[in-house]
Amino acid sequence: MTTRKLITFCIPVYNESGNIERLVDRLQGTAAALADRYDFEFLFTDNSSEDDTVEKLKTAAASEPRIRIIRLSRNFGFQKSILTNYLNARGDALIQLDADLQDPPEMAADFIALWERGYKVVYGIRRKRHESHLMQRIRKAGYAFISNLSDEPIPLDAGDFRLIDRVIVDALQEYNDYAPYLRGAIATLGYPQVGIEYDRAQREAGKSNFGIREVIKLGMDGLFSTSMVPLRLATWVGIIALVVSVLAIPVYVIARYTNPAFPTGLASIYVFILISIGVNALLLGVFGEYIGRIFRNTRGGPITIIQERFEGGSAEVPRRPERDQALTSQERGER
Repeated sequence: MTTRKLITFCIPVYNESGNIERLVDRLQGTAAALADRYDFEFLFTDNSSEDDTVEKLKTAAASEPRIRIIRLSRNFGFQKSILTNYLNARGDALIQLDADLQDPPEMAADFIALWERGYKVVYGIRRKRHESHLMQRIRKAGYAFISNLSDEPIPLDAGDFRLIDRVIVDALQEYNDYAPYLRGAIATLGYPQVGIEYDRAQREAGKSNFGIREVIKLGMDGLFSTSMVPLRLATWVGIIALVVSVLAIPVYVIARYTNPAFPTGLASIYVFILISIGVNALLLGVFGEYIGRIFRNTRGGPITIIQERFEGGSAEVPRRPERDQALTSQERGER
């Protein structure tokens, strides 16, 4: 006899009341199609929704015992919500899915088939998506920019719709990053990975909580979490500026004394001073981003706080919610 493998659907939610019923129906249908080989659980992480998302999930859980619900004490952000979900999942493999159903749950069969062939990460590659042409261009440029600057290659046009093996979760447990960029972290682990192309569906209910501001913030997290290039760039800018300054001195002296008509005004000096101030401010901002992230990571504390859990139709308030399932930095060092 062989033990049946458990697959966890990991679904972060925030104000997705209009999608819950359809989402649960499609999750159940996907699980039923694979029920002869696998067991399933549906783990929802609610980022402190302001509508009746949690109430609808509780109603669904009353008739669907495979539903588990984790409610966070506040909105900690999308990436932290996903990480909390991963660290609380029980499955041998985890499939991360958005609640808006733009990523089809039915692709789980294809993900699992590749997982059984030995791939530890199977991710969806967005071939087509329903959004403005400008936003598509911004996303593609952002993906390419981060991938080119990253110390390790990051898949292009791949979001958070993926399957990961339990070994990936164990590796993520060792991370101590309070501004996680999971796409980059998972891509750099080095395990066998493969992508599947698909067409992203259009959102049918509710509105996206991921606007241009969130896209820019995620891009900055991706850049500063996966690359040291900005720091190296600051060094090279300083070297180039120094070389140009040294070379400009004899050029200016020669031009001044060989050409009586050479301008003697202060306008050029002001321009150079303003440019240097702007460059210095930019570089200080880059340094500040890295220093701020180091500060948050060394300060310690919880990545998220779990306010309530709903397991098997009953609610439970964690006795020490600040710990959830992630280890503190001190515990990681002792282990």
